Amino acid sequence: MNIPRVLIAGLRGGGGKTFVSLSLAAAWREQGLRVAPFKKGPDYIDAAWLSAAAGRPCRNLDLFLMASDAAKRSFAATGVDSSAKGVALIEGNRGLFDGMNSLGTYSTAELAKLLQTPVVLTVDCTKATRTVAALVLGCQRLDPAVPIAGVILNKTGGPRHVSVLRKAVEETCGLPVLGAVARLSEDLFPERHLGLVPPVEHQGQGGSLGRAAEIAREYLDLGALRAVADGAPPLELPGGESIDQDGATQPTVRIGILRDAAFQFYYPENIEALAREGAEVIEISPLRDANLPEVDGLYIGGGFPETMAPELAENKPFIESLRLAVENGLPVYAECGGAVYLGRELVVGDKQYRMVGALPATFGFRSKPQGHGYATLETIDENPFFEVGQSLRGHEFHYTYMDPAQLEDVSFAFKVTRGHGFTGQRDGLCHRNVLASYTHVHALGTETWAPAVVRAALRFRQGK
Repeated sequence: MNIPRVLIAGLRGGGGKTFVSLSLAAAWREQGLRVAPFKKGPDYIDAAWLSAAAGRPCRNLDLFLMASDAAKRSFAATGVDSSAKGVALIEGNRGLFDGMNSLGTYSTAELAKLLQTPVVLTVDCTKATRTVAALVLGCQRLDPAVPIAGVILNKTGGPRHVSVLRKAVEETCGLPVLGAVARLSEDLFPERHLGLVPPVEHQGQGGSLGRAAEIAREYLDLGALRAVADGAPPLELPGGESIDQDGATQPTVRIGILRDAAFQFYYPENIEALAREGAEVIEISPLRDANLPEVDGLYIGGGFPETMAPELAENKPFIESLRLAVENGLPVYAECGGAVYLGRELVVGDKQYRMVGALPATFGFRSKPQGHGYATLETIDENPFFEVGQSLRGHEFHYTYMDPAQLEDVSFAFKVTRGHGFTGQRDGLCHRNVLASYTHVHALGTETWAPAVVRAALRFRQGK
C-alpha cells in the first residue's frame, strides 16, 4: 500500500517538533495537499492542534495502548495515498528513543520501524554547533534500523550559525538538512499545565496557524520534505486489509458525549467505535445547554473542569438534570475531568465550585501532576461495563485529586497495577450505573469498551 508519509521526531520533549509539525501541516494544506495527521502517544492537545492545522481529525498511534496490527490498520485506514495528493504526517513524542524503560519500549523509534516511515529529526540548536551533529550521529548509531532521513535545525541564530550547523550535520551524518527555523520571539502556541492551550480556547487560532504556515514556507524546504514522504516504501498490512472506519450499524441507542471547552479529550476512534456498535452519538455542552437531552447513555471524556469551574457551576439547570438522570439509572462512563465534574465539589485554590453531585466525592486541584503516564488496571469488582478479572491498559494525566477523607464512602472497580488512579492502588469509582476513572482508554486497544457502553445503554433503554 503506497502511503506518502513522514515522522517528525525530536531529541527530547520541548525541542520544537510540535511547532514544526503544525507549521508543516498548515503549509502543506495551503498547497492543496490532503494531510492526514497522527500523534504518537496518548496526547489529546497536540492531536487537537494537528487536526486544526490539517483540517482533518488527528489519530493517535500508541503501541502501549493498542496492538501493532491495530496501529497499522488504523494508520492505513486514512485513505491517503500517492494518487490523491495526500501525505501522512506523524508527530512523535518526547525523544526519538524514549519509551517505558531503558530499552525504549513503545518509543517513537519503534513506531517508525513498524510503519516503515522516514524520520526527520528536529533539533534545538540553542548555543550549539558541531555537537548537534554528534547528537544526530548518536541517534543513527543507536539503532541503524530506524529510517532517519533528514534533520530540521530549530532555534538557530544568524546565517553563520546555520552554515556551520548545516555543514557539520551533512558532512558528519550524511543526512540532508531540510530546514533551519530561526529563534522566534513570538509565542504562537502558549502553554498551560497540561501542555499547549487547546485550540478551542485559543483566541486567534486561525491567525496562529496561518503564521505557522508562513514560517514553514520561509524556513523549511517543503519540496524536499514532500520528497522524503513520497520516498517511503510500500506499507505491508496484516491480512492485506485496513480498518473500515465508516462501518457504522443502524443506531439502536442514543449516547451523549459532553463536548465543549470544558470537555475536549476524545479519541476519534472511540466515537467511531460507539457508532459501529449501534450508537447514535449526540454532542452535548454542559456550558451552553440548559438541560441534558434524552439519551440512553453518557460518555464524559477528560478536559479542563478546573479552568471552567465557574462556568460549569453556573449552569445549575444542566447540573440538576444530569444528577436526576444518574439517580434514575442512566449509565455513565466518565474519564478524568468527567469524573471530577460528576463529584460534589471542585476546590481550586480558596474557591469551591458545586459540581453535579452524582458521585459521593469532592475533588481538588494541585500545582503538580497527581498522576501522569501509562496505566494498567485489573477489574476487581462489579460495575456496569467491564467483567471482573478483565485487564485494561490506558493512560492518565491529571492535576486533580479526590479528597482522601471520603475513601470510606466509595467503592472502586479497578486495582491499579501501574499508575496512580484515585488512591495509588484503586481506580474506577462506582456509584449506581456510573463508572468514573482517571484512566483514559483507547477503543482500538480496549476492544470491549464500546460494546460494553452500548450494551449498558440498551439495557437502560429497554428498562425505561
